[in-house]
Formats: sequence, structure tokens, C-alpha cells
Amino acid sequence: MGNTFLSSSLLIIFHFSVATFCVKSATMLTDQSALLALKDLVTNGPENFLTTNWSSSVPVCNWFGVTCGSRHDRVTALNLSGLGLVGTLPPQLGNLSFLSLLSIANNHFHGTLPVQLSNLKRIKHINFGNNSFDGEIPSWLGSLTELRILFLYYNNFNGAIPQSLGHLSKLEFLWLYNNQVSGSIPSGIFNISSLQDIDLSNNMLSGSIPSISHDLVSLESIDFTSNNLTGHFPIDMFDHLPGLKTLDLSLNMLSGQIPASLSKCKELQSISLSYNQFEGSLPPEIVNLSSLQIFYIGQNQFKGEIPEQIMNLTRLREFDCSHNNFLGPIPFSIFNISSLQKINLRNNMLSGSIPSVSRDLLSLESIDFSSNNLTGGIANDMFDRIPKLNRLFLGFNMLSGRIPTSLFKCKELQVLSLAYNQLEGSLPVEIGNLSMLQFFFIGQNNFQGEIPRQIVNLTLLRQFDSPFNNFTGTIPPQIGNLKNLELLNLGVNNLVGSIPPQVFNISTLWKISVISNQLSGHLPSSIGLRLPNLEGLYVGGNHLVGPFPMSITNASKLTDLEMSSNYFSGSIPDTLGNLRNLTYLHLGFNNLTASGMSFLSSLANCRGLEYLGFENNPLVSGELPGLIGNLSGSLQTFLASRCDIRGSIPSEIGNLSRLIRMELDDNVLTGLIPTTFGELKELQSLSLMENKLQGSVPYELCQLNNLAFLFLTSNNLSGPIPSCLGLNNLLILNLSSNSLSGPLPIDIGKWNVLTSMDLSNNQLSSDIPTGIANLKDLTHFSLSNNRITSFIPKSFGDLLSLEFLDLSRNNLSGEIPKSLEKLPYLKYFNVSFNRLQGEIPGGGPFGNYSFESFEGNEALCGATRLHVPSCKTKHLRNSKARTKLTIYVALPIAFTILVVALIIMILRRRKRKDKLLTQEDLLPIGTWRRISYHELHQATDGFSDSRLLDQVVDPNLLSTSERERVAANDCALSILQVGLECSAELPDGRLNMKEIVTRLKKIRAKFLTDQPLA
Repeated sequence: MGNTFLSSSLLIIFHFSVATFCVKSATMLTDQSALLALKDLVTNGPENFLTTNWSSSVPVCNWFGVTCGSRHDRVTALNLSGLGLVGTLPPQLGNLSFLSLLSIANNHFHGTLPVQLSNLKRIKHINFGNNSFDGEIPSWLGSLTELRILFLYYNNFNGAIPQSLGHLSKLEFLWLYNNQVSGSIPSGIFNISSLQDIDLSNNMLSGSIPSISHDLVSLESIDFTSNNLTGHFPIDMFDHLPGLKTLDLSLNMLSGQIPASLSKCKELQSISLSYNQFEGSLPPEIVNLSSLQIFYIGQNQFKGEIPEQIMNLTRLREFDCSHNNFLGPIPFSIFNISSLQKINLRNNMLSGSIPSVSRDLLSLESIDFSSNNLTGGIANDMFDRIPKLNRLFLGFNMLSGRIPTSLFKCKELQVLSLAYNQLEGSLPVEIGNLSMLQFFFIGQNNFQGEIPRQIVNLTLLRQFDSPFNNFTGTIPPQIGNLKNLELLNLGVNNLVGSIPPQVFNISTLWKISVISNQLSGHLPSSIGLRLPNLEGLYVGGNHLVGPFPMSITNASKLTDLEMSSNYFSGSIPDTLGNLRNLTYLHLGFNNLTASGMSFLSSLANCRGLEYLGFENNPLVSGELPGLIGNLSGSLQTFLASRCDIRGSIPSEIGNLSRLIRMELDDNVLTGLIPTTFGELKELQSLSLMENKLQGSVPYELCQLNNLAFLFLTSNNLSGPIPSCLGLNNLLILNLSSNSLSGPLPIDIGKWNVLTSMDLSNNQLSSDIPTGIANLKDLTHFSLSNNRITSFIPKSFGDLLSLEFLDLSRNNLSGEIPKSLEKLPYLKYFNVSFNRLQGEIPGGGPFGNYSFESFEGNEALCGATRLHVPSCKTKHLRNSKARTKLTIYVALPIAFTILVVALIIMILRRRKRKDKLLTQEDLLPIGTWRRISYHELHQATDGFSDSRLLDQVVDPNLLSTSERERVAANDCALSILQVGLECSAELPDGRLNMKEIVTRLKKIRAKFLTDQPLA
């Protein structure tokens, strides 16, 4: 019985053990097949871990990166991070049902996440960071309720963040940064009470920051940097974040003010709100954040003063409030924070002096107070207590005085920027003590004296920038020993002597500038052989001589070459085209030659060339080749004035489609202005003056909508001025000294933006269009020496910006309008040698003009200083005088004309009727005696004004003032002229009644205009 029971028990145990073993074997096989499926989809990294370790002959739990649980003997963790693996994830990974950790970070996995991973119900830690996964973040992640850590950073996920992530009630870390997710931040995220760290930075999220409705006591870090978030802080956001240590919201579009409740986050150590649109002043409560170490609020719109209580932030290490609108002084207490390492107040409106340093700041490394309104000197002892300072930026202020000698105690100083101030004095020889200095910027000051030779001790110096000072003496040859020098800028000083040849042996140099000094001597012939990194060479504005250094074309990285305004001679090399990276070339104002201008053809190889100038080289001669059209499509400036260039302008010039400025003046160019100029749509300035160009002004120039400056002075141009010429954006127009003819353009009043117009010395005729008064910005206007007739428009008084007006040497008549007295800025006025009459105005600017402005006008009167007769007779006082003259002068004459015309019409009709009768039927009648020209001439005493007028006008009316007499004479003579034309011998030459009425109305209008005002 006992044996039977024992046997039965053993049998049951055996069967149970076999079953258990089979189940375990089966489930482990499932895990193994899932891992082998992953292996099949993965290309091994350089170490081949999977190939050498994942083998069916080895137990799965011994595979590399695999961890098994001791209780169930199943795979619980898979960590393949940083192996350089490439591939996709198989759906079989979802069968690892005991898996709690899955980390494949820092590989090259791609594709989407398989939905079968939602079966990993025990998973607590997922790290897929730094791969190339794409697609949307799957919503099934919200069903992994045991998840604590979710790392999906540095992938290519897109779409919205699923709301389901708010269901992960145990989630502690959510890192989705550096993806392409968009949409708003799910509000449910801030319902996860276990959340400790959330990082959604560097995505495309939009909308506002979700509100927080309950305490998140575990949340320590929020990072939403670099998105498109907008709106204000939620009102009560910081009431529920007592444990917050890091808040980073920079690089968004957030606005509003910093809420005072931020001070409730007593644990806060780092705040970054930079690059937003925050405004208002800093809340004073901010100084209660006693744990704060990093405070970045730069690139916003904050204003007001920086609170003096900033000193309460005793743990502050980095303080950046740059690029705001802070004003007032720099808080003196700022230098009482002993923990301070970096302070940046750049680009505000801070004023006053730099605070003194009263205690040791052994941690302070960087000070940036540049681009403010700071004044005064730098305290002599300021740098005695800052031994670790390695960066000092004080540029773009109004600081004065000398460089304090204490500065040279900062042995670790690497960057020193004092540029754009009013500092003065010599550069101390102690500068040689700053042996760690790499960047030295002191340009745009008033430094003087010689550059100290001790600068040779700065062996680590990379950039030395000191333009626009008053340095004298020579360039120390010891600079050639600075073997790390990359930039040397000594431009715009008073340096003399030659450029030390040692400078051209510093192979690290990429920029050399000595422009606008008084340097002399030659450039080394080998200049381009030892400067392999040279990108910019600027030696213009000196007294350098000698031939053009041909070796410069070996500096293959050269982009900018400025050699203008020297005395260089010799030929411009045809090998300039070897400088394929050249963008700027200026050789003007030298004595260079160029046979056939062949160098232009070689420059066609410089496809990035933007600026080309070789003007004022009178020995450069020849014709512009058609190959000029092959120059860089990027060319914006072409200067070739005063180079004795001959021939015509090639039509290929129209290929330079990016050209903005072209100057070819003072050459010997002939032929027509090419119509292809109309293809230069970007052209803003064109100067072809002082050549021998012929033909008309091309209408194609009207197509240049960006043209602002047009100079065609002193050529042989003819024909009319195109009326469309100034309809775009033309600011300055000079067409003087040509042979242009015809009337002034009818649309000239629509050239709205014009500020200067010179049409003098042409053959223009017609009246002055009244529309010119619409040119409200016009400051300079000259019509001198043309054939302009009629009157000076009274509307010229509306040209309130006018400073220069020259209408001399024309055929203008009438009076000088008194409306011109309203022009407050009119400095130059000339109407000499016209047929003007009447009184010269005396008000406004007319009190400043001399007689030269009015000479050559016989009928003008005014002040004796103007060398004209005085206007003795008073003007007619009211309109009754005009009416009187009209009644007693114009009407009798008009009546006489009408009677004569009526008699002539009756005689014509009778003559037609007489033709129907025979000669025998005619009765003797009186005939009109035709008066010959000779008789008329004799009777009127040679057409004398007085003899003519005495026959039809009351002599008493003609004995009025000189001015009125002239007006009456003109009126009467004009009416008599109408009468004579009505009596023409041939019918076709006579005026009809409509024409008579029109002419008489014009005569009357002119007569009234000529009368003095009441």
C-alpha cells in the first residue's frame, strides 16, 4: 500500500515536472525566435556582437545584451544601445511578454514602430533615442500602463503627440526632443502626478502651454525649447510646481510678463526664457529665488531697470539679460555675487558708469556690457579682483579715458573687445603680459602713438583688429612672428613706412587690411605664394608703388582684393581668372594698363564675382569686348569710368542680369545706348555721362523699375525725353548738356519720388508743365539754357523741399510768382536772361539772392541792390481797375474786330451772289479799297505800338504805370493780330468764328493774369 502511494506520487511529480519543463522550453523558444527575428532584420555594427553571440547553440540568457529573470527564466531586458546597428524592428518583439526594459538607443534603426510592441504589458523602460525612426508616435504607447521611462529623442517622428500618453499614470521621464512632432502639447501630460522630467524641445509644437490643475510635486524639469509655442504663462502654473528646478522655454514666441508666482518655485536652479516676446519689467519677487544659478532672459522685450536686489541671488552663476530694453544703471551689487561666472547685459539701453569691483570674484570668467550707453572711464582697480577673467566685451558704448593697467593682471584673458568707444591714449606696453590673448578688438577709438612692439609676446593671438584710430609710426615687423594670426586689420590710421614683408609669411592669415594709411613701398612679388588661406587683401588708399604683383593670382582662396587709390603700375594680369572664388575686385585710381582689356575675359572664370572696379586708370584703353556678357551672373557693381574706353557699348551688357550699379562716365564711348539695358531689372544706378553717345534715350530704360539714379550728362543725345522715364522709382535724373528737344514730358508730374532733375543745356521747348508741382520731394531742378516759353507756374510755391531752382537762359515771360516766397529751403535761384517783367519778390529766401539771379530781364523792377529799376508806381488796388481796363481797352478792340469781320462776311456773300449776274447787269457800287502792306507800314509808323493803339484805345488808359502799360500793349497787339488774320486775302487763311472766340478768351485770361494783385 505504501509502495503504491509512493509510486503514484513519484509518477505525478514526474508528469508535472515534464509539463513545467515543456512550458518553460516553449516560452523561452518564443523569446529566442523573437530575438532571432530581430537579428535577421539587423545589419551588424562594426563589432559584430549579434553574429558572434546570438547563436542557437548558446542559451538565450547568455546572449549579449539579453537579461533573463531568475523567477520565470524569461527575457526581461534587452539592451543593444550604441552598437551601430542598422535595420528595423520585427513585430515578433511584441512576444517578449516579460520584457521590462528595451533600449536600442544610439543606433541606426529606422522605419515605424510595430504595433505588436503594445503587447509588452510589463515594459517599464523604453529607450529608442538617437535613431532614425519615423512616422507618428503611436497612440498604443498609452496602453503600456507600467511605463516609467519613454525616450524617443533624436528621431524623425512627426505628427501630433498622442493624447493617450496622458494615461501613463506611472510615467516619470518623457523625452521627445529633436523630432518633428507638431500640434499642441497634450493637456493630459500635466495630469501625470509621477512625472519628474519632460523634454519636448526642438520640435514644431504650437499653441499655448497647458494649464496645471493640481500639484506636481515630483516634477523637476520642463524643457520646451525651440518650438513655436505662443501665448502667456498659465496664470496659476507655478502654484503647483513646488519642486521645479529647471525651466527652459527659450526659442519660442511666448509673450506677456513673468508671473510673480514664479518666486514660489523655491527649488528653481535654472531659468531660460531667451528668444521670446516677453515684456514688462522683472518682478521684484524674482530675487527671492535663492537657489537660482542660471538666469537667461535675453532676446525679449523686457524693460525697466535691473533690480538692485539682484545681489540676493547668492548662488547665481550665469546671468544673461542681453538684447532687451533695460535702462538705467548697471546694479552696483551685481559684482557682490561671489559665485558669478558669466554676466551678459549686451544690447540694452543701460547708462552710467561700469560698477567697481569691491570683492574678489574668483569665479568670474566673462563680462559682456557691449552695445549700451555706458559712459565714463574704466576704474583703475576694476580688474585687480577678477583673476580668472577670460572674456571682456565693452564695445559699442561711449566709454572714455585710458585702458586701466589693472587689466593686464588678467593673465587668462582670451578675448578683449573695446571697439567703438571714445578711449584714448597710447596702447600700453603691458599688453604683452596677456600671453593667453587670442582676440583683440580696439577699432573705432581715439588711440594714438605707435603700436607697441611687445605685441609680439601675444603668441596665441588670432585676430588683431584696430581700424579707425590715430596710430602713427610704422607697423612693427615683429607682427610677422605671430604665427597663429588669422586677421590683421590696421586700416584707417596714420601709419607710415612699408608693410613688413614678414606679414606676408604668416600662413594662417585669412584677412589683411591696411587701407587708408600713408604706407609706401612695394608689395612683395611673392605675396601670393605663402598665404594659402588668404581670403581678403585690402591695401587701398595708400602710397604704394610698383607693378601689380602677379603672384597674387596663386592665392586660390582669395575672395576680396582691394588695391585702389595707390600708384600701382604695369598691366592688369590676364591670370586674375585663376582666382575662382573672387567676389570683390577693386583696382581703381592707379596707373595700371590693360592691352585690349583682355583681363575682362579671364574674369569670366570668377563665377561669384559681385564687385568689379578699375575706374580712373587712364592708361587702360581699348573697347569693351562682347565677352563682357560672360562675366559672373552675380555681378552687381561695374565701375570703369575715366579709362579711355572707346567704341560702342556692347549689347551683351544685357546679360549681366544682377547688375545694380554701372559707371562708364568720362570715356570716349560712341554709338547708341544699347536697348539691352532694359534687361537689367535689378539696376539701381547708371552713369554714362561725359562720353560721345548719340541717338535717343532708349524707352527700354522705363522697364527698370529699380532704377534710382540716371546720369547721361554731356553726350550727344537727341530726341524727346521718354515720358515714362520717371514713373518708377527714379530719384535723381541728369540729362544735361545734350541736344534733347521737344516738350517736357507730359507725365512729368507723375514722377513722384524724384528728388533731383537737371535738364539744362538742351533744346527743350514748350511751357513748364504745372504738374511739376506734384513732385513734393524735389530739391534740385534745372532747366537752364533751353527754349522754354510761357510763365513760371505759381504752383512752384508748393515745392516746399526745393533747394535749387535754375530757369535761366530761356524765353520765360510774365512775373516771378510771389508764391516762391513760401519756399523755406530755396538756397539757389536763377531766372536770369529771360523776358520776365514786374516786381521781384522780396520775402522769404529772396532777401538772400544777388543781382546775378535776375540780370538779363529788361522789364523787372525791385530793390536797388538787384540792379533793376525801382517799382515806383503803386499797384492797382482792387479788381475794379482790372475791370476798367478790360472795359475800355479789350472791349472796344474786340468790338472793332467783330465789325470788321461782319463786313467781310457780308462782302463775301454779296460776291457769291454777284457771280450769278452778267457783267452788263452790274450796277456801279462803291468797292472796298485794299490797303497794301507798304501803306499800312507807313501809316502806323513802322507798326509802332503807340501808333497802333492810338487808333482804337483811349490814350489816357495807356498813360498808367509801366507794368500796366506793358500789359495793355500786349493785349491790344494780340487783338489786332487776330483782326489781321481775319482779313487774310485768301479765304483758307482766315479764322473762323470759333477760332476767334477761343483766341479772344485766351487774350483776356492773359491780360488779367498780367495785372498786379490788389
